[in-house]
Amino acid sequence: MNKSFRIVGLVMAALFLMVVAAEAQHRIATVELTQVFEKYWKTKRARLALADRKADLKKDLEQMQENHKKLVQAYQKQLADANDQAVSPEEREKRKKALEGKVKEIRESEETVKQFVGRGDAELEQQMKRMMDDVIKDIREAVAAKGKAGGYTYVLDSSAESLSKAPMLLYSSGESDLTQVVIEQLNAAAPPEPVGGSEKAAEKKP
Repeated sequence: MNKSFRIVGLVMAALFLMVVAAEAQHRIATVELTQVFEKYWKTKRARLALADRKADLKKDLEQMQENHKKLVQAYQKQLADANDQAVSPEEREKRKKALEGKVKEIRESEETVKQFVGRGDAELEQQMKRMMDDVIKDIREAVAAKGKAGGYTYVLDSSAESLSKAPMLLYSSGESDLTQVVIEQLNAAAPPEPVGGSEKAAEKKP
């Protein structure tokens, strides 16, 4: 029995050493993805473009709401005229019938505003997704290039968290951290900073 345990122990030890030896052949580097994302010039420009478009949509919406408000005010005035006891019943009835068209106009205006808000939200969401997908694609390519150049088998995100919000990477010496070199590579072709902190054309080429 003891001999059998010793054999099993030797086999397990041999397997463990084989796994360790195999893992020793792999080199692992780290990148703090959140920092790269925040410092990449395309991320900043994408946010500026998104803010510009959001401001434009807000301006258009405010104008539409103002026009709708005027329609409601006009309706209220016509309604008061239709209930004016100083005029004949026939005239009051005539004025009430005229209100039907105004009510329809108000409802159409309400629906137009509602549809505009829905389209605007969808547009902003799509624009953000398109820009962020482009940013992530660039980051992945830069990380892959630096990882291959350094002879690394894996590059892990040191800022990643588990479902419980605990850090995924519990320890790293920092010796193989590629964060700064990846940021430098991504920002090597950065254009001059936009004057005034806004760049309307950013969406076309983020």
